[in-house]
Amino acid sequence: MEQALHNELISLVGKEQVRIQEPMSEHTTFRIGGNADFFIKPTHNEQVQKIVMLAKEHQIPYLFIGNGSNLLVSDEGIRGFVIEMTQMNRIEIEGKRAKAQAGVTLAELSKAVARQSLTGFEFAEGIPGTLGGAVTMNAGAYGGEMKDVIIEATVLDNYGHILTLSKEELELGYRTSIVGRNHYVVLEVVMELEEGNQEEIFNTMKDLSQRRREKQPLEYPSAGSTFKRPVGYFAGKLIDDTGLRGFGVGGAKISDKHCGFVINTGNATAKDVRDLIQEVQKRVEDKFGVHLETEVKFIGFENE
Repeated sequence: MEQALHNELISLVGKEQVRIQEPMSEHTTFRIGGNADFFIKPTHNEQVQKIVMLAKEHQIPYLFIGNGSNLLVSDEGIRGFVIEMTQMNRIEIEGKRAKAQAGVTLAELSKAVARQSLTGFEFAEGIPGTLGGAVTMNAGAYGGEMKDVIIEATVLDNYGHILTLSKEELELGYRTSIVGRNHYVVLEVVMELEEGNQEEIFNTMKDLSQRRREKQPLEYPSAGSTFKRPVGYFAGKLIDDTGLRGFGVGGAKISDKHCGFVINTGNATAKDVRDLIQEVQKRVEDKFGVHLETEVKFIGFENE
């Protein structure tokens, strides 16, 4: 069965685009995670569609990822197909509109539009992750969000149909969208920006990048901001006020630089990270009555 599936996947996307028992630690920004049964890298929409239909035909679970910036993969790995979108990274810019495939990184896209003197996307320059994931969670930083610039997105639904959804149909809210709620997959995105001064745009991006370096523990593997912002609070301050700055479990630790980040100090396991997150949630709730909801997604764990 495994060899037959492997052969069929090769026929769909090519031999170089399919790997068996691929370590997910090489494909997550946490640098943590066991092996994926099948690791597949499509390059266009039709390949994505066919991979999903193959998975459904054989009742195989499948997971889409970008650059793995918001994931904690279990030490036992992932069963089924992991479909990595990073080779779907084409960008087209015409006038004030930019059309890009879901696998392009936000850093790459922000620089591409800046080179065309388009403003409004500077906020995304330092956000780790790809465009597809950014739309799925309506990513934002420093006063900007995806909902401010998006016009429409092409998605794959649960039945293997390719749909184009308008900004309104995407229902973009704080770290949420219809894409995430309905488990759709973003394929392409169209954004509309404003004309600006190229030098000013790059200066803004440079300033935001510098602020991130000063405030965030970018020297350690992490999944970015670990917790969503609770209404009326800041997660990092709640954690700090609970006395958890620098608190660790195994190789996982609350960053001394920014308490909203869980970092891998070098040898953390997925269990270390999950146990640390759960302990933080418990202590903050006990002290302040606030439940910290994670931005990080847990993959391959029981009961997740």
